[in-house]
Amino acid sequence: QVQLVESGGGSVQAGGSLRLSCGASGNTASVKHMGWFRQRPGREREGVAVMYIPNDNIFYADSVKGRFTISQDRAKNTVYLQMNSLKPEDTAVYYCAADFRGGDIFSPEKYGRWGQGTQVTVS
Repeated sequence: QVQLVESGGGSVQAGGSLRLSCGASGNTASVKHMGWFRQRPGREREGVAVMYIPNDNIFYADSVKGRFTISQDRAKNTVYLQMNSLKPEDTAVYYCAADFRGGDIFSPEKYGRWGQGTQVTVS
């Protein structure tokens, strides 16, 4: 199994930037998809960005296209989410996920491993 730990959340003013990190440990060789999800207050968890690790193929939710960038450092087994031009509606707990089981890559139910989450607050 793989273990995930997020870091990098915090509070920022609208228009600002944050970079989240997700470090993976354990059976990282089995990880093919890494995803960033968020859960905004009163809403269901939603997909934000997903990377197919073997070839860096990337997918973004429409709400973050052009503002967020997912990237990876293979040597560190770490996936990043660079968030620019942040808006108050980006306020959420952000999670990284792995162990994708097929189907909709933005569906939280399709992922079996989750980090603990990191809070991002935009005011």
